[in-house]
Amino acid sequence: MVVAATSGIGGGSAASLDSAASQALKGKSSSKKSAQKGRQSEAWQRLGWRQLKKTAKRELKCGPHSFGEVQRFFLRHPCVDLDRMIVTIGDGAGNTLAVSVAWVKMPKASEASELKRLIDKDGTGNVSLYGEAQHGTRFTGKNYDSRQAKKLVVIAESAPVTGRPSEATLETAVEVAVEFPAP
Repeated sequence: MVVAATSGIGGGSAASLDSAASQALKGKSSSKKSAQKGRQSEAWQRLGWRQLKKTAKRELKCGPHSFGEVQRFFLRHPCVDLDRMIVTIGDGAGNTLAVSVAWVKMPKASEASELKRLIDKDGTGNVSLYGEAQHGTRFTGKNYDSRQAKKLVVIAESAPVTGRPSEATLETAVEVAVEFPAP
């Protein structure tokens, strides 16, 4: 981060900008730690956000809840379990965003690894995001993250619902959500 050491109309300085950036990083770090422990509301609160609504659903099959090459992958390599959730967050600045998370459990870690490689590649399809149709939210794949932990693949995506949440807000949301453990 390059910051010029000037003070201007806002009276801010390089030191105050560095301090704000430092605070934001600390908030994200502590938020991720709460997320890893499964404390969803606390994870959002550490960012100054509020969880407004949460809906979750468990599926037994992944094929019917996926599309593209990912769906064809599931026909050859059926998943063991699929949990999906959508949460609506208020960012404290008058904006709301939807965050959709999917936890896909595969029979083997090697299959989970293969799935993650496939879903992380643009244009190959994905697991259908829960709540997209009901909330009228359009997930575009722009604000997306995933992780693999042995046989588990976690997929998170965010999108604006109302207002104009910043790209940084949308990206932070998926970076935190992908840390949530499977239900």
